[in-house]
Parts: sequence; structure tokens; C-alpha cells
Amino acid sequence: MTSSRDWLAGARPRTWPAAIVPVAVGTAAAESGLDILRAILALLVALSLQVGVNYANDYSDGIRGTDDRRIGPMRLVASAIASPGAVKRAALGAFALAAIPGIYLSLVTTMWLLLVGALSIGAAWCYTGGPKPYGYRGWGEIFVFVFFGLVASAGSTYLQDERLTALAIGASIPVGLLTVALLITNNLRDLPGDKIAGKYTLAVRIGDRPTRVLYVAIVAMAFLCLPYLSLVRPWALLALLAVPMAFKPMRSVVQGAEGQALIPVLGATGRLEMIYGLLLVVGLAMGS
Repeated sequence: MTSSRDWLAGARPRTWPAAIVPVAVGTAAAESGLDILRAILALLVALSLQVGVNYANDYSDGIRGTDDRRIGPMRLVASAIASPGAVKRAALGAFALAAIPGIYLSLVTTMWLLLVGALSIGAAWCYTGGPKPYGYRGWGEIFVFVFFGLVASAGSTYLQDERLTALAIGASIPVGLLTVALLITNNLRDLPGDKIAGKYTLAVRIGDRPTRVLYVAIVAMAFLCLPYLSLVRPWALLALLAVPMAFKPMRSVVQGAEGQALIPVLGATGRLEMIYGLLLVVGLAMGS
């Protein structure tokens, strides 16, 4: 019988910064007063989508056999800890939990959010699910950047201001980049097994060394975005204090860490995104 601890592990808490940071940064980038209810509901939507996509990936990769050779943390289906049907229902339940507050937010702002929400859920499911999962074709990084960066962050700003601004879009870019860095780390770790399983992620398509270069470039670009943001909110440069946290995971990737050795890199990248995001939130709030 699957325990609550197993379900929590399957929800992959280490990936939750990818949901929390965009909402926090997008809310801090708003120019109007803070609507706490909208911010909380936006966070619920983002976290539910993150958990949903984690369960959906567990289910889809599990039934395809992709996770049979995985190196990283356990997966519910591949480890036979939970049945495929139960994991699928958990994914759908998480998506439903995201849809409920999403519908409310669309009713109080714009009905266009219903389309955005539907596209977000569709993108979450089709990452590894469906007949032609885009995650198996090397498009994962682009979709993650768009939905867990631009949409989640700028969308959170929209919920506060009910309009998009240059600052909202600009602030969403480094958030999306660091989320992409998480995915790159994950795919770099799983590269050998994914190649055998026929899962042609971007890492599999471009190879080991270019993937490592891409990771370093993506993390560096997140910090290079700060001077632009400082033109509008000077205290955004506060996020530069997170630079030292980037050294260790970047060094590990450059020095050729692979397999199990990349699991700490994944955790370090998640912590980097969280600290970077919190510092950016403080900086944006101080300049508002």
C-alpha cells in the first residue's frame, strides 16, 4: 500500500521552487497594491500544476519503460510502489486542483486565463504523455521556459495589475532560465538511460558536453538579466548575492559529474533558484 511519504516523494518537492519562485517574483513585479488572495490562489495553481506534471511524468515514463534504467530518485510506477492507474488519477487530481482556483481568477480578471490554464495543463500532460510527447523530442526546455517562466511569472503580475508590463516580462526571463537549468540537470543525469529508452531529450540530441556548456550559459544568463531589471527597480541587483551559490553546481557540471553525482547538483540548482528568487522578490519590492 502506497504511503503518504511515498506520494510526497513522488511529488518531487525538490522541484517545487520552479512553481513558488515565478509566482513570488511576478507578484513582486506588480505596480499596483498587493492582492493577497490572488497571490495565494496563483501559488496554489502553480504548485498544483508542478505536482501534476511530476505525477504525469511518473505515470507516462513508467508505462513506457523509460524509468526502468533511471539513476535519480525513485518513481512510483517504475518502482511498483503505486499502480499506474493510481498515479494517473493523482496527476489528474492535481490538475483539477489547479483548475478550480484558476477558474475563479479568470472570472475576476479575464476569461482569456481559461485558455492559458487549459494550455498549461495540456503542456504539463503532453510533456511525456500522449502519442507524441514533446519531451521525447527535445522541446522540453522551451516549453518549461514558456510555461514555468513567462506564463507563471508574468501571469502572476497580470493577476495583480490586470495588464502586462515590460518589467513583468523582464523579471520572468531569469526565472524561466533557472527553471530550465533544473530540467537540463535532470536530463543530463538521465542522458545514458534516456538514449537507450528512445527518449530524445535536448541533452540526448546535442550530447553530453554541449549540454554542460548550455547549463553554465543558462545560469550565467539569469544573472546577466539583472542589470536590465535594475533600470526599473535598482534593488533588483540584490539577486547578485546569489552568485556564490551558482559556483558549486556549475563547477560540478563543468568537471564532468554524472549519474548519482548530479543529484546534489539538481538540489543545489533548486536552492539557487529559490534564493535568487527570494532576493529578487525583496529587490523588486523595495523598488516599488
